[in-house]
Amino acid sequence: MSSFGGIKMDIGALDIDFMVSSANKCIQGVPGFAFIVAKQSAIQRCQGQARSLSLDLYAQWACMQENSGKWRFTSPTHTVRAFYQALQELEQEGGVEERQKRYQMNQQILVKGMRKLGFKTLLPDNLHSPIITSFYSPKASHYQFKRFYQQLKEAGFVIYPGKVSHADCFRIGNIGEVYHEDIERLINAVKRVMYW
Repeated sequence: MSSFGGIKMDIGALDIDFMVSSANKCIQGVPGFAFIVAKQSAIQRCQGQARSLSLDLYAQWACMQENSGKWRFTSPTHTVRAFYQALQELEQEGGVEERQKRYQMNQQILVKGMRKLGFKTLLPDNLHSPIITSFYSPKASHYQFKRFYQQLKEAGFVIYPGKVSHADCFRIGNIGEVYHEDIERLINAVKRVMYW
């Protein structure tokens, strides 16, 4: 879901039946719809299998086949147009390979800068993703994620709480219309709001 358009992958070579992604994330459009790249034979096997009217993949595909690409229900026209624009911008950037390089550079600058401030990554470097990076929360008794989050938000940056059940951590995304200068500004903002 998160990595399509930001990490080079060959869906054909991987022999994937279904790949689900969204109009935002690494495509850098706006949220509003998901899309599926699928083998036609796999979609056809879905006929009669849906447990939901709105999520009936086969019915959506069949409707588009019969009606020149028409959606079954009201089309999210503004997000489709934003998706089209985002795909043009992806091509202008040099495609997925160039976008992945930018995301990787963002991530490397982020990790280097955060480590310089004393933060530790949840995962070892060989397991890092260019999409999002998890950092352990500081052990200092004065540290409070809510306050840290709010101060960074006031400085123009939004981070994420950790979603790892066994570790007290937070996450910082490396994707979107974000460049190395933005990551450096974030690191400087973290340095300013550190109070522990």
